[in-house]
Amino acid sequence: MTTYALVGDVGGTNARLALCEVETGSISQAKTFSTLDYDSLEAVIRHYLGEQLHSVKDGCIAIACPITEDWIEMTNHDWAFSTSKMKASLGFDHLEIINDFTAVSMTIPMLTAEHVIQFGGVEPVKDKPIAIYGAGTGLGVSHLVHVDRRWVSLPGEGGHVDFAANSDEEYLILEVLRAELGHVSAERVLSGAGLVNLYRAIVRADNRVPENLKPKDVSERALAHSCTDCRRALSLFCVIMGRFGGNLALNLGTFGGVYIAGGIVPRFLEFFKASGFRAAFEDKGRFRDYVSRIPVYMITHDQPGLLGAGAHLRQTLGRIL
Repeated sequence: MTTYALVGDVGGTNARLALCEVETGSISQAKTFSTLDYDSLEAVIRHYLGEQLHSVKDGCIAIACPITEDWIEMTNHDWAFSTSKMKASLGFDHLEIINDFTAVSMTIPMLTAEHVIQFGGVEPVKDKPIAIYGAGTGLGVSHLVHVDRRWVSLPGEGGHVDFAANSDEEYLILEVLRAELGHVSAERVLSGAGLVNLYRAIVRADNRVPENLKPKDVSERALAHSCTDCRRALSLFCVIMGRFGGNLALNLGTFGGVYIAGGIVPRFLEFFKASGFRAAFEDKGRFRDYVSRIPVYMITHDQPGLLGAGAHLRQTLGRIL
């Protein structure tokens, strides 16, 4: 009989739940719930499982917040809970709560050629380290290494490292943002809010007053050629994405590839393809040749969080990915 486990991908706005077939990793019965409609994550899970025909005793939920101990407090929502108490309350044999980018990283072994788009480099080297990053509400970063037939995700808060300016234009941006924000992390420029920060800094550096734009406004105006400042901001966003990705590649020698996730880049894919992204990725001076062979992929799978949560759980239950 087919065995199913519960998998989830939970953010501040939506909670996505699905069933994962333990033997194959196949995801089914995916459903999205508004977090505003429920008092707790457990309430959402109970509602979802009440609609399913299968008995479920194992689960893995990915959440967009740091995971360090049993007590979980979401960053962008007021849900808070004890993992062990929720496991007992649900009657589960096994329940794990993992960081959302841990889940995204664990997606990589499950992806096929149809789920990615390659940007430069050559073929990935089997079992070599992998880097994953993605701009969305914030900037998520993770690495993945293969050890003793197991994939091990190395989570962290890499999106909050210093923004490393490396051109006259970038130094100008950094100067403006530092005056406003103090510390300027990579996330301050590589995220939805970061795209707006780039636009505002470009305008302020020219002693003009920026409009009150949202991330979608900046990208849409840039693509429509209706705002030079927005187009400069989007171009700079792509270049900084390249520089940051190249830094990740250097950090761990990621000859297994660098993967881009997150919801922003797919919105302007053709612009991104024609941008200075890859040139910036390889702009590492004496180490240009070192990174030039490393492939970069953009993940196009529609539910990487669910797929990765399932992969993480299956490996924990003894399956080989």
